[in-house]
Amino acid sequence: MSFLLGAGASSYAIPSMKVMQEKIALNLGEDVEIDGNVSDLYQSVNSDNLETILTILYAKKHYLEGTTDDKPPEKGNAKPSEMDNVKSLIKHIERAMYSAINIDLSSGKAKINLELYKKFYQKIVLRNKDLSRISIFTTNNDLLSEKALDALNINFNNGFGGGLDRVFNPARFHYTFSKKIDANLEKFEPLDNMVYLHKLHGSISWVEQENNSLFNIQEIPVIGGQLKGDKKHVLIYPTPLKQTQSLGSPYSDLIREFQTKLSLPNSVIFIIGYSFSDEHLNNIIYQSLASNSSISVVIFGDCADCPLVKIRDNRIYRIFGTDEAKPYGEDKDNNIHYFKYIVEQLLSNVDDNADATLLEAFTSSLKALKSDDS
Repeated sequence: MSFLLGAGASSYAIPSMKVMQEKIALNLGEDVEIDGNVSDLYQSVNSDNLETILTILYAKKHYLEGTTDDKPPEKGNAKPSEMDNVKSLIKHIERAMYSAINIDLSSGKAKINLELYKKFYQKIVLRNKDLSRISIFTTNNDLLSEKALDALNINFNNGFGGGLDRVFNPARFHYTFSKKIDANLEKFEPLDNMVYLHKLHGSISWVEQENNSLFNIQEIPVIGGQLKGDKKHVLIYPTPLKQTQSLGSPYSDLIREFQTKLSLPNSVIFIIGYSFSDEHLNNIIYQSLASNSSISVVIFGDCADCPLVKIRDNRIYRIFGTDEAKPYGEDKDNNIHYFKYIVEQLLSNVDDNADATLLEAFTSSLKALKSDDS
């Protein structure tokens, strides 16, 4: 059983792309380090969509690379070139996005979101030892999952291993963690609390750094602070390079795991807070439906523009709407496809369903909800 978590799962803590764009536009004119030409360049881009803005800027950068001789300015001429302005603006936007994601998780709405993640993992982590461990796939770059799992003392495998230097090794996704059940015999059983965490678009805690492993990706603690020096962030920004970046390491290894999980017989994937805006991930879901006759895809959300919901297939379940029995509050927690409602209302407590599977408990909750509506 797998989950695909999108931006909607972290929306309490992490601002939406629109909110990020508005903040970047507001701060750009007030930042004394930003050249006036850079600010003018931002204003000249006719869009209020951050992904569109970055797409236009990257297109302009590639155009200038192919048509101009981008030499450094002559000595005594401090005026930056057009290419310099484009590069500065891209760098400024990506740094602002990084700062918006790398927040203090112990206060405000971030703390509320963290508690939701903790409830989520508490409810899904314990499974029958004969079943595979839960796999979480997420497009989010934040550290809410890691923070929640650490707080709950739940073991998780995110592809990184080591001691002082935690480096990426995709082979770790095929490792299992077991405990010895008999002191006198070499007999082991899988750990009850174990999660496989796949961050498909990277993480704010990943940096590209030379090391002695086959993969030069390292995980470092960065909560609430900025990376120092020339360390390069290893995360996918919403740019036209997004799909191309996903073909390189470590993303190709993570996406291969996603594809492998969806190809297993009787696999089930719950999709929460995902907008279907990543074609490279959508294609894997489409391919799995084409090749795996026993897969079940449960989509939380309307997603009316997604091709997936326009086809008639009894393996695809779409869940959305409102629970009229609940008051409509600021947090809109009566929307049954929101992460908050799913965690607090649809997923049952382990203690209450000790002998039931997660899927059975979830189905029972949905039936009860439908019964209340009638």
